[in-house]
Amino acid sequence: MRKIGILGGTYNPPHIGHLIIANEVKNALGLDEVRLMPTALPPHKNADATISPVARLEMVKIAVKATEGLVASSFEIDRGGVSYTVDTMRQLTKEEPDAQFYFIIGGDMIDQLHKWYKIEELLELVSFIGVNRPGWKSETAFPITLVDIPEIDLSSTLLRERFKNGNTVKFLIPPEVEAYIVEEGLYGTN
Repeated sequence: MRKIGILGGTYNPPHIGHLIIANEVKNALGLDEVRLMPTALPPHKNADATISPVARLEMVKIAVKATEGLVASSFEIDRGGVSYTVDTMRQLTKEEPDAQFYFIIGGDMIDQLHKWYKIEELLELVSFIGVNRPGWKSETAFPITLVDIPEIDLSSTLLRERFKNGNTVKFLIPPEVEAYIVEEGLYGTN
């Protein structure tokens, strides 16, 4: 049975924190691959309407290109609409019955699991893998496997602000992703 990690998110833009999480969990649990899966429309966030799902997916593809076992997934973008994890995992488990799925979440999401849409059904479809995130307790009554990873207090919000203000993002985002952002004029770059 294949062991597949899923790391969802808006990836607006993807950064080294996402890559660290995916790579560390992949190696700690011996997963065959980790799919970084941008949402089409996140149910819990206001997506930046100026950055299309296609552009966010392209940035993820660029970010993972050089790392074996990390894969960009267009699954939720192809489906479109609001991306509820339970809907995604229902469909994935049906399409790939030979796979065991591990859904990777940060401390902020661990603390909010009790609010997730149809969490009880979701627990039957996936194993949750949690990673610490600075500033969050990372506590829940739900069954979750915690993986200790190097923590970095980095967010896509910070990166968008830096791009908008013309500040450096060096070492915070893969250089090829930064080049794509500048080339496409995203986040106020021109």
